[in-house]
Amino acid sequence: MKSRRPIPITDEKFPLFPKLIATSFGAGFLPVAPGTWGAIVGIILWLPLYIWSPGVPAYIATIAAIVFFTVVGTWASGVSEKYWGKDPVAACVDETVGQLISLLPLCGGIEVAPWWLILVSLVLFRFFDIFKPLGIRKMEALPGGAGMMADDILAAIYSACILEVILLLM
Repeated sequence: MKSRRPIPITDEKFPLFPKLIATSFGAGFLPVAPGTWGAIVGIILWLPLYIWSPGVPAYIATIAAIVFFTVVGTWASGVSEKYWGKDPVAACVDETVGQLISLLPLCGGIEVAPWWLILVSLVLFRFFDIFKPLGIRKMEALPGGAGMMADDILAAIYSACILEVILLLM
């Protein structure tokens, strides 16, 4: 779990663009459970695809969003460590990326997945992200933004695998 060191809301030195990305557009500044709020940002970004463009277009757009936010999020998370210390709690773009990855199984097919599976995805992802079983904690040893991002990516892969099994059983 991330440290609970308070983060200054206004930091004149920290450039705005990496701060916005690292905090998932400010969700990281919310006082309770910023990681969960970061994951919810991922759901909010993904919902239009779920509603209006299910299937292959949603899958491709989700992959594009994952790649984009992984690249800029890794960079912005690394910048955040320079201003706020190692793995700051406000830097929650890693949770946004993780949630997007865990939603991938819900993009496939011509049928829209049941809405409640979005909640299952969130619960699974947050479980793996918080408790960090099965080698997830080891990923944090990577340096800088890569370590911040890698543990959430692995947590999301485990979540997506479980969701895929649930979908196969349905």
